[in-house]
Amino acid sequence: MKELRLLIQRGETDQLDFKQEITSAAKIAKTIVSFANHKGGRLLVGVRDNKSIAGVRSEDEKYMLTLASDFYCKPEIDLAINEWELDGKLILEAIVPEGRDKPYYAKGEDGKWWVYIRVKDQSLLASKVVVDVLKKESAQENTLIKITSKEQALLDYLAKNNRITQKEFSKLINISKWRAGKILVNLISAGIIRSHNTEKTEFYTLS
Repeated sequence: MKELRLLIQRGETDQLDFKQEITSAAKIAKTIVSFANHKGGRLLVGVRDNKSIAGVRSEDEKYMLTLASDFYCKPEIDLAINEWELDGKLILEAIVPEGRDKPYYAKGEDGKWWVYIRVKDQSLLASKVVVDVLKKESAQENTLIKITSKEQALLDYLAKNNRITQKEFSKLINISKWRAGKILVNLISAGIIRSHNTEKTEFYTLS
């Protein structure tokens, strides 16, 4: 109980998310897959964003979590659900393991399947580049990087300008956006550059 209170006081992170209640299996699936595509995480249901305890109706919330993990996540994600009582109110702790079969997809309310990733305290829609990086990591492919003039042009640009988008990179060396994406995926997988998803347009920097 003491550990749980400390977690709540620290606030939301890349591995901790608060939900006052669950109103949609599709919406909660986004958070679940973002944890599975990351390092795993904990979802505390019955806790407000301001860290106060709201409490839940156990069976209703459990049903929504199970529905989300079994039918709105692909592949299915096996949650561990614990019940806790704080300040006389019931909260649920859903523990999401890091996935072994990344990328994980969440079924949206539009019926389509989307990949989400965890960035700080947000669950964000993944770009195609990030999805391809997750696939490469899941396949445990060794990334052998050959630094050609194309890769070197990108590294030289980043050394002077700090950041670049996929579109800017494709224009920089006059290649297709698809080809630019393949180069970015390899460099991210090798740990040479990093992707940043917190802004409207994803961009890349040197690691």
